[in-house]
Amino acid sequence: MSPRRVFRFAPSPNGFLHLGHAYSALLNFELAQDCGGRFLLRIEDIDVGRARPEFEAAIYEVLAWLGLEWERPVRRQSEHFDDYARALERLDALGLLFACTCTRGDIARHAPKDGPRDPDGAPLYPGTCRDKPRLPVRDVLRQGGVALRLDMDKALALAPPDLFWRESGVGEVPAHPESWGDVVLARKDTPASYHLAVVVDDGLQGVTDVVRGKDLFWATGLHRLLQQLLGLPAPDYRHHELLLDAQGEKLAKSRLSKTLRDLRAEGATPEQARAMAGFAGN
Repeated sequence: MSPRRVFRFAPSPNGFLHLGHAYSALLNFELAQDCGGRFLLRIEDIDVGRARPEFEAAIYEVLAWLGLEWERPVRRQSEHFDDYARALERLDALGLLFACTCTRGDIARHAPKDGPRDPDGAPLYPGTCRDKPRLPVRDVLRQGGVALRLDMDKALALAPPDLFWRESGVGEVPAHPESWGDVVLARKDTPASYHLAVVVDDGLQGVTDVVRGKDLFWATGLHRLLQQLLGLPAPDYRHHELLLDAQGEKLAKSRLSKTLRDLRAEGATPEQARAMAGFAGN
């Protein structure tokens, strides 16, 4: 008998959920139900400066209102900083991390105007601090204004040249982690970047299927590299379409998209909210 598949929905409590979140949560929940798998809820509150208890409470409330059920206890990233520190120390033992004091302004000033950019559109880090003396991970994380970066060239040398991920409906997709350059993996105020924390969490929770928005498609190449370096299994991936607003922009907390909490206060039923999200199963 094959092991049960494990799906997860992992919101950040830095705002109230909108219809795009509803679609992703419902899709993961239904896919898990369809195959007799498990559905996990994870609270990605690694950025403790932006996370708020009221947003976390609202996540539980609105997902239950939509009819979702999840396993307990819920993993909260803020309770597992040691897991991320151990992952960083493993990368450091491989000689893959270096401390960097450059700000975004520094990088913008030193990077060529027409130089390469990462998949999020930011200028690639020019390597200013790459050859400075190395410091122990935990010492770096105690210092403000210092980030830990992955030495991408050294990391790629330890990974197979044909690194790929499995995408639902597509098959094998070549991974191109080099497009991210020497990516930041941690700093004092955020002891693990999204990229590192999500990889560690998925590995520790035994997630077999990562179903998320297509805005994270190219991040998957970097995630596969980190999985390879940390000796973690590779889930199967599915990157779904994003819900857009009237201007053709994706729904987002930063754009103040109407929230599920707002819809509920206006009298919408869970069924109406599901229909508004355009959710029609998988």
